[in-house]
Amino acid sequence: MQQNSPQRNTRQRKAIRDALERAGRPLSPQEILEAARSTAPKLGIATVYRAIRSLVEEGWLGTVELPGAVSRYEVADKKHHHHFHCRRCDSVFDVEDCPGSLKDLAPSGFLAEAHEIILYGLCEGCVTASCPP
Repeated sequence: MQQNSPQRNTRQRKAIRDALERAGRPLSPQEILEAARSTAPKLGIATVYRAIRSLVEEGWLGTVELPGAVSRYEVADKKHHHHFHCRRCDSVFDVEDCPGSLKDLAPSGFLAEAHEIILYGLCEGCVTASCPP
């Protein structure tokens, strides 16, 4: 029975990777679980967390930190971008545009090394009321 465990974990890990690639946006661990269960119905949340940790360590997965919210994860091969956080359905989406260098906004004598912009509001589905509250 233990011989099947590595195969199952491989299938589950593939289901997790596929779910993240299909989503095309940052997902929470719960969203990853729900999306991956379409191909791995017995997948559990502990396995999702283990896979996230491993995929982040490998550099395949990046972490999206939002103030006051659970971390989201996205495929790490994306170019610099920002995020939109829907305040109704709690989904996070990529924003491809960037205003460019914001180094001039730093106080005199400071060295700005990076920036992150998060837009908040309602996603298209929530604007048209097709998202659950």
